[in-house]
This record gives sequence, structure tokens and C-alpha cells, in this order.
Amino acid sequence: MVREKLYQELEAEFVEVDDQSHLHAGHSGAAAGGSHFEVVVVSKAFEGLATLARHRLVYEAMGDAMKQAIHALSIKAYAPGEV
Repeated sequence: MVREKLYQELEAEFVEVDDQSHLHAGHSGAAAGGSHFEVVVVSKAFEGLATLARHRLVYEAMGDAMKQAIHALSIKAYAPGEV
């Protein structure tokens, strides 16, 4: 779900998703199933944008999933040529 949304919404060239939910078992907000993710995204949409603006685009791309299924999201967002 996470990977597909980021590819589609940001027209990403590369997306890597690491489900880190197992590291948060028993913590407040840790739900059954995936809820804590680390993502690496490479997209032309990030060109010329500051880190905060890039993160906002990722959150917007995830839409309702950020309110419902995802508790925590660690983001590394790059424009092509930065990686």
C-alpha cells in the first residue's frame, strides 16, 4: 500500500519501504500489522524543494492512510541526481 501510493502520487523513480513496526511492539500507538515505516523516495517532484516541503508532499501522497493505518513515518526524500 505505501510503496504503490508513493509511486503513483509522486511519480517516483524509486521507492523503498521498510516496515519497522516490530521495533515498536507494545508501544503506545503500535497497532496490529504495519504501522511504523521508514521510506526512501526519489522523485522529480522534490527538485528545488526544502526538506520540509518534500515531507509535506509525502504526507499528502499518503492521504488518509496517515490518519488511519500509519502511526509513524520516517522519510528520506531525494530528487534525482541527489542519490
